[in-house]
Parts: sequence; structure tokens; C-alpha cells
Amino acid sequence: MSFGKRLMDIVLALLLSVLLAPVILVLALAVLLADGRPVFFGSLRARAPGQNFRLWKFRTMTVDSADAGVTGGDKQQRITRIGGFLRRSRLDEFPQLWNILRGDISFVGPRPPLPRYVEMFPELYAEVLRSRPGVTGLATLVYHETEEKLLKSCRTAEETEAVYTRRCIPRKARLDLLYAKRRTLCSDLVLILVTAGGRRWWRRRRGRGAIRVKNG
Repeated sequence: MSFGKRLMDIVLALLLSVLLAPVILVLALAVLLADGRPVFFGSLRARAPGQNFRLWKFRTMTVDSADAGVTGGDKQQRITRIGGFLRRSRLDEFPQLWNILRGDISFVGPRPPLPRYVEMFPELYAEVLRSRPGVTGLATLVYHETEEKLLKSCRTAEETEAVYTRRCIPRKARLDLLYAKRRTLCSDLVLILVTAGGRRWWRRRRGRGAIRVKNG
């Protein structure tokens, strides 16, 4: 990670931490009152092959000690009422400002994978995770809705795992590697702004052929 990118992460994360502190507090209280403890959920993720960290989010599901893998239709019944709202709005990711300040992730980069998938695809993630993982990124913006639709239709953990490993991981990796080749501080700022509030504009650009993803 370049000095300029890291500096932008720190400054922006500190600014947002101050501005969003009241919102984060209200959301934490809402989760506590509606669903009890724990308020936060720490998911073990990989920042690089063999280097894991705890990614923090607001808890959006009932606790299951046997939970594993990504969230598909087989886990929909565990999503709480407020958790569904937090997931749709992506407000559940506000605690990741702490991860950014720690240097675990950046604002922009590939989403940090579960270690199990890094072990399953070591060569692929060795390339993808040359870029520091991020809260948002090209793959997140382009493929997130498609991934949600694919996984939501899955009815068992085995089906979810098969769909995610065969159809989601390779396509997101191609986008992450495309981002790595073309990334600049300016492009990072654009992706942050689009994530924050310009998704309709982004979808219109995609519809005009600005970004194409091959379904190979």
C-alpha cells in the first residue's frame, strides 16, 4: 500500500469516526435493545495468505457457534429484523472504521475473504490479496447484487458453498485484479463516493456498457 493511500485511509477514517459517532452509538443501542448481546460480530478474515485478522461488524444474525461459510438462503431465518435493515443499508459495516485505522483493511480493495477460501484457492488469493482488502471496491460494486441473488436462492449450506466457490469467487477475483492494475487515489475516491451514495448512477453507467463482466 502506498503512503498516499494509507494517509487517505487514516484521515478519512478519523473524520468519519467523529462525524458518525452518534449514528454508530444509536445503531449499537438499537441492536442491544432488539437482539441483546453481543452487539458486534467479529469474523475471522484473511488480509494475506496466512495472515488473518478479526473483521468487525454489527451483529445481524442470531448466534450459532457452528456457523461457517458465507451467508446464503440457508441462513436467512437467522437474520434478525434490525439485522436485515443493517445489511440492506450496509450500516452493519460502520465498525470497520476501526479495522481501517488499525491497518487491517483499506477503504477500497478486494473484500477480505474467509481463511477457508484462501486455503481452497491459494494461487488465486495470492494474486488478489497483493492489494490490501477493503470495505468496498470494484468487485463489490459490480457483483454484489448478483452475488446476493445467487446465494439467496440456495437452500442448504452445501449448495451455498458450491455456488459461492464456482460462480462468485472467480468472477470477483477477475474484477479485483482489474482494479489492482488500474488503481489510483482518484479511482479510489470515485469508488468511495459511488459506494456512499451514487449507486443508481453507477448502475446507469453499467447499463451503457461502461463496465462489462464476462460470465465465463
